Amino acid sequence: MSALQVKSRVKNLLLIIPNLLLLCARLLTDARVPTAERAMVAGAIVYAIVPFDLIPDMILFVGQIDDVYLIALTLLRLMERTDPKIVREHWSGGGDVVELVGAAAQVAAKFLPQRIRRVLTSRLEVAPGKIEDLKSIPKPLLVARPEPELASREQQ
Repeated sequence: MSALQVKSRVKNLLLIIPNLLLLCARLLTDARVPTAERAMVAGAIVYAIVPFDLIPDMILFVGQIDDVYLIALTLLRLMERTDPKIVREHWSGGGDVVELVGAAAQVAAKFLPQRIRRVLTSRLEVAPGKIEDLKSIPKPLLVARPEPELASREQQ
């Protein structure tokens, strides 16, 4: 991937932050969203707004990537535990929000150091009994792929 392609992807990723924050705010007011998930969404909003987090927002571009990653993970978690149609109803941006959030999580994960990804994903779990429901969510849902050398060590 060329430097120009990387710059373009990061720029597109960061341009969706306002739409994702608006989506999160709308989801906070929807009674169909479980209370625990609303708390997670509220936490993601606070994390994105507060300038001091794992990667300070004062570092242009890079400082916002962790915000996008956490918001995307929170929305993926919400879509695991509720009907993705609820999220789609509140989306005012272009394209399918489910696919966009999955792609945003993947792209952001590529730019974040592994330690930061681990911290941000430490509480993301699949709800019991929801594995089958995940099949209805279009791919990409995979957030981070194992590093090739880690995967080969685990197989040995």
